[in-house]
Amino acid sequence: MTIQFSIPTSDLDYCLSQLLDQKPPKILPEEIIQQLCHQLKAQLLEVPNIMALTSPCTLVGDIHGQFHDLLEIFRVGGSPPDTNYLFLGDYVDRGYYSVETISLLIALKLRYPERVFLIRGNHESRTITTNYGFYTEVLNKYNGSLKVWQYITDLFDYIPLGATIDGKIFATHGGLSPSCQLLDQIRAIDRFKEVPHDGIMADLVWSDPDPEIADFKLSPRGAGYLFGYDVMRKFNHDNDLQQLVRAHQLCNEGFVSYWQGMCLTIWSAPNYCYRCGNRASVLEISHSSYEARKNNSQGVLPGQYCNVFEASPENDEDTFQGRGVNGINPDNLHSSKDSFSAYFDGRARTQQVEYFL
Repeated sequence: MTIQFSIPTSDLDYCLSQLLDQKPPKILPEEIIQQLCHQLKAQLLEVPNIMALTSPCTLVGDIHGQFHDLLEIFRVGGSPPDTNYLFLGDYVDRGYYSVETISLLIALKLRYPERVFLIRGNHESRTITTNYGFYTEVLNKYNGSLKVWQYITDLFDYIPLGATIDGKIFATHGGLSPSCQLLDQIRAIDRFKEVPHDGIMADLVWSDPDPEIADFKLSPRGAGYLFGYDVMRKFNHDNDLQQLVRAHQLCNEGFVSYWQGMCLTIWSAPNYCYRCGNRASVLEISHSSYEARKNNSQGVLPGQYCNVFEASPENDEDTFQGRGVNGINPDNLHSSKDSFSAYFDGRARTQQVEYFL
C-alpha cells in the first residue's frame, strides 16, 4: 500500500515566509525543493490536461523570473487565498529570480490548491531553460549543483496545458493548432513529457494570433503557427466558446485584444528584461454572462477588466543590482547567442517585439 507524501501546512507556511518576508528572498534548500516538487507532481498527476475552473478568477501572463513584479501582482490583484489565480505559464528564464519565482508558485499551489492554478508555457522546458537563464541561475545559486533544475524541470512535465473558465473561455499559453479542432483532442494528449518540436502540444505553447491573416501560417518563431480570424471564430464556434485568453507575447500596454475580444493576450512582466519599458496587466474575470455581448473600452468581454500596472520599485533596483544577486554574468545578457537581447541592443526602450522566444 502506497502512502501519499504530504508536507505539513506549517512547513509550507515556513517556505512562504522565507520567500515573502526576507529581502532579498531566501532560496529554499535543495531537499525542500525536492519535497515540494514530489508532492506537487503527485497532485498534478490527477489533474486533466484542461482544468475546468469557474469565475471569479484572475489570469496572469508571463512572469519570467521577475519575482518582485510577481509580488506587485499580488498587491494589485489581491493575494491568495483571497483571489483565485490562473497563471498562464513562462515562470522562469530572462529575469534575475527564476528560482524564487517558481519556488513561490509551487509553494502557493500546494498551500492553496483550490485557489492557485498553473498551466505550462514554452519556457517550462528543459531545452529552453538550458539556453535562456534558469539553468545558469540554478548553477550559480546552488554552488554548481543542477539538482534543483532537474527537480523543477521534471515537475514541468506534469503541469496542465490549459483551462476553461465557466465553460466559455479557453486559456492556454500560446494559441491554436492546425492539428486541433476540438478541446477533446487536447484532453487526449499524453502531456507528461518534454514539450515536443511539433504537434498539438507544441502549438498550444508556441502559437500566436495574427490580425492580418485568416487561416494558419508558419510562425517566425520557428515553432507553432500564426492563426487568423477565421480559425479563431471556427474554434470558438465548434467548442461553444466565447474567447481564447493567452499570454506568450510582449504587449507594450500590458494586453492586446483581437477581433473584439474573441482573443486576448495578457502580459504580466512589466519593464520586461529590466529594459523594455512596457506596462503589464492581469485579467480579472468576475463573470461570464455574455448575453448582451457589449465590449467595454478595453475591448474585452463583459465581466472582464485588464488591471494594468507598472513595474515594482524593486524592478529598477534589479536593473542595476540583480545581476549580482542572480549570479549571472552581465556580459552574457548581451551575448550574440541571445536573439532577444541582440534585438534590443541600440534600440529605444519602448520598442515593441512581436515574436520572441
